[in-house]
Amino acid sequence: MNDSTLHPFLLEDLDIRGAFIHLGDCWRQMQAGRHYAPPVAALLGEMAAVTALIAAQAKQESRLTFQLRSHGPISLLVMDCTAELRMRGMARASANISATTAPELLGANAGGQLVLTLDLPLAREPYQSIVPLQGESIATIFEHYLEQSEQQPSRLFLAAGANAAACLFLQKLPQADQHDADGWNRICQLAASVKADELQNLDAAALLTRLFHEETVRLFAPRTVVYHCPEDREKVRSVIQSLGRAEAERILAEHGEIVVQDQICNREYRFEAAEIAGLFNPGRLH
Repeated sequence: MNDSTLHPFLLEDLDIRGAFIHLGDCWRQMQAGRHYAPPVAALLGEMAAVTALIAAQAKQESRLTFQLRSHGPISLLVMDCTAELRMRGMARASANISATTAPELLGANAGGQLVLTLDLPLAREPYQSIVPLQGESIATIFEHYLEQSEQQPSRLFLAAGANAAACLFLQKLPQADQHDADGWNRICQLAASVKADELQNLDAAALLTRLFHEETVRLFAPRTVVYHCPEDREKVRSVIQSLGRAEAERILAEHGEIVVQDQICNREYRFEAAEIAGLFNPGRLH
């Protein structure tokens, strides 16, 4: 059973919307074979949960990619998710990490960037936005992003461990103050009481009841999130063809084979001389 889901909800009397994202098997598959240090995995898991949240808001088929680039021990976090909530991701970090806090790991205030790339099927080229990192945690970095992009106050409460990554999202809608002038502040204070183990271990209904038991919460049908990183040897073959025959043969002569690393999917592709010959002589068998 898939335990990676996104549950939208609405605080009906307050005009506050939200979502609870819980990544279980999806998150475990994303980490498999990576051997990330726990602080690195924690930040990547938090970013995975937020990326699923933002990708789910797409109104049409698309692919959303976030790259968080920093000058700290974690140099790169990448998370890629389609509107259908098929996702993959990776981290690049120093081999020996002694830092444990997000500001230390991300080199806060040291010129990092958050890069958004949005691929739409009918667009000539992807839309890209690059903004300076603002915030000292994944939550505050993406709260700032959401407030700038959606023009509405938003709060994120994140947690990630070895087995699960989770995000509780709240957003104040335009009529919220007319419904209850103190509603947004009250809900944010209640949400701030959530504990990391509750985010990682409670289901949506239990979590929202625990936090907002005096409010009217409408919980909508969940959406499933899956890890999606299929093998694509044909794409790699096309990349080798783009190098040209002379360059491919030079690499073969030097190394005896061509090895291509797919870092985001943690997969290695190997091509020996016979297959390379077939690439540049289509009439021959690969």
